[in-house]
Amino acid sequence: MSKQADPAQARAQTRKLIEDMLKERQQMLVLLWELSKLDLHTVDQPVLEMLDEFEDLLVDYIAAGHFGLYQRIAEGNERRQPVLEVAREIYPRIARSTDVAVEFSERYEAPEGERIQAHLANDLSRLGEELTTRIELEDQLILAMLGRDFSIPRTQTTA
Repeated sequence: MSKQADPAQARAQTRKLIEDMLKERQQMLVLLWELSKLDLHTVDQPVLEMLDEFEDLLVDYIAAGHFGLYQRIAEGNERRQPVLEVAREIYPRIARSTDVAVEFSERYEAPEGERIQAHLANDLSRLGEELTTRIELEDQLILAMLGRDFSIPRTQTTA
């Protein structure tokens, strides 16, 4: 069976991939919000645990986009010209946000208390700005892929 044999099945798989990525994105953003409300100048177990959980979600979310959405396009599995045009336009900026997220994750994988106290608040702020831009760009690509009628869930950071 060729890759083009069942476009409806391919679209359904794409939709599922996007919906899963959006769920991970939501979970990651909620945890980012919760983490930013903590006293980041005090290194204690709750901060370390939340930071670890946040990093896991961040990496999962970035990987879902990279190995799902963007890899599909890079491998030539996307044939719709409007989607390819949006992807070409936004990908350099998406790649930059990926680099910032990976750097953050590596920096805080096994952080020292002094690093958290001195840099975490600023690093989270910078990461949050990058993620905001990434989300806006991803939403453009998602709408190009699934159509303007697709409803992207609003991001909620409070329970």
